[in-house]
Amino acid sequence: MEVRQATHPHEMKHYTTERLRKEYLIESLFVAGELRQVYSHHDRMIIGGATPLREEISLDAGDTLRVDFYLERREIGIVNIGGKGSVLVENEPFPLELFSCLYIGRGKRDVVFRSDSAEQPAKFYFVSTPAHHSHPIQQIKLENAEAQQLGAAGSSNVRTIRKLIHADGLQSCQLMLGITQLAPNNMWNTMPTHCHDRRSEVYLYMQLPQDARVFHFMGRPEETRHLVVGNEQAVISPSWSIHSGVGTSHYSFIWAMAGENDSFDDMDFVAMEELR
Repeated sequence: MEVRQATHPHEMKHYTTERLRKEYLIESLFVAGELRQVYSHHDRMIIGGATPLREEISLDAGDTLRVDFYLERREIGIVNIGGKGSVLVENEPFPLELFSCLYIGRGKRDVVFRSDSAEQPAKFYFVSTPAHHSHPIQQIKLENAEAQQLGAAGSSNVRTIRKLIHADGLQSCQLMLGITQLAPNNMWNTMPTHCHDRRSEVYLYMQLPQDARVFHFMGRPEETRHLVVGNEQAVISPSWSIHSGVGTSHYSFIWAMAGENDSFDDMDFVAMEELR
């Protein structure tokens, strides 16, 4: 498991493009037959991807967490972004189709990822956060999630937000997770933008053509930076940072948050004239 330290906004002012990408961009989460994970000290989130082929893959942290088992003091949200597969929790299978979500609460010992087909493997994206209470296993399909229509064609940001793990959906301690899908011919997300000083966030960009990119904006509102992001790459957004993006094509992304507050609407909005 790769470990990344938390960073201060003053440090970002001096980062080169290479350093910015090293600190905040996760470029390779889905490698055939492998489990990939990044431990971020921003709210101690773990961002990971499992791509099983013919062999199952067990959720394992090695000695990074210094616990007897992965979810001893953690919870996890899992979304399948690939072919059909299942997550086995203590030998009980939970089938996951495209964009289906599974929440597993603190205390479950064994978690295993399995693909139905090695030729069309599942791609399990997951985010894990510390948990102080045990919630039951819950599952939801994308079409059954709460949907919110936002944006306008004139500002190129018509999009649908579906909340999967949140206060009124799948229950958790602090993890929030959902999927935003932009309509065709729309490119902007989260603009006008915001921060939320009480929690960090991770974006996983997906459904991008191979030759398309998203320009993800981050940093303090008065001194922004950008990352050029490809398909199925993730960005760590600290609590002090804005998070917004524009693509060369329409796309979708999975957002996940953790921290002090579990209210989706807890945002510190930034006026356009304040951005630099």
